[in-house]
Amino acid sequence: MNKEYRYSLDRSNKKYYCPECNKKKFVLYVDTKTDEYLPQEFGRCDRESKCAYHLNPYREGYAKMIWMQENGNNSSKWKPQQRNSQPKSAPEPSFIPNEVLEKTLQGYEKNVFIQNLLKNVAFPFEHKEVEGVISQYYLGTVLEGYRAGGITFPYIDKSGNVRAVQVKQFDKENHTTGTDFLHSVYSKPPFIDNSSPFDKETGFRRQILPDWIIKYRNNDLKVSCLFGEHLLSEYPFNPIALVEAPKTAIYGTLYFGLPESSKALIWLAVYNKSSFSFEKIKVLEGREVFIFPDLSKDGITYKEWETKTKQFEKRLPGTRFIFSDLLERLAPNELKEKGADIADILIKMDWRRFKSN
Repeated sequence: MNKEYRYSLDRSNKKYYCPECNKKKFVLYVDTKTDEYLPQEFGRCDRESKCAYHLNPYREGYAKMIWMQENGNNSSKWKPQQRNSQPKSAPEPSFIPNEVLEKTLQGYEKNVFIQNLLKNVAFPFEHKEVEGVISQYYLGTVLEGYRAGGITFPYIDKSGNVRAVQVKQFDKENHTTGTDFLHSVYSKPPFIDNSSPFDKETGFRRQILPDWIIKYRNNDLKVSCLFGEHLLSEYPFNPIALVEAPKTAIYGTLYFGLPESSKALIWLAVYNKSSFSFEKIKVLEGREVFIFPDLSKDGITYKEWETKTKQFEKRLPGTRFIFSDLLERLAPNELKEKGADIADILIKMDWRRFKSN
């Protein structure tokens, strides 16, 4: 009789750095109930003859700790067993330098998304409203290259580290036409010279490509924090509005206002549907979180996120997740098929009505 285990080794092709031998041959354990990876010490190294590192969540007591937490015993903590050798730490993540981010904070007259907000939407916003979201989220512009005119959405963590900068291009109706990342844009002309030969060892044009890009490319995960996460330190008591994409968070802020009081919402985004994970959400511990999933056929996204939050709440004492099913109940099937979000609904309304209320 086969027994299904909650924690099992990841069956995808993803490999991570082994905490023992530091080689990228490490397979992580997955929580099949939440589709989340366990902490990165739990896994098995594929180098069985040369390394043989294998940390099993059942043998080490981690599974029991989670079970106890989910059953109300939040004082239960997992303690790793002593190992004969000291595990090597995984490589530290590389961040995008602040000076690189600062160079994007200009050229808003060429920024299609920003200009649409000021001129092309059904109810254009005032300059001070748009300037407010630019300043709060450090929105910027790509001025050259194949993504010229695109807006930059930086993912800055609670400690102020720039973990990723997403680049989005929009048409005059602010529908997405292209998506990229700043480190990729800066790896191509006119930011580098195509005539320079490749470094055979690295595969990059080392003499031209900045060191920060070479180091940054080694990160296993680029978008490793919430969009707007840096605001959590600035506004420690405000409730959270959590959405999927940065664009939606920007619209939410424009309509409902900046967090100028302790009751005002801070609008954050996870990046995409699959990014709604415990590793990202745990930074919201102790907060009241209003969640607005994108629409989807048969409400799949809504159901998936709602199921996950039930597990998150058990592991994050004092955290309250609140779902609104208003869109799910009232949106026509056409919007559900398109995967519309709350921004698609808001943009059809006059933002001044929200301010007056």
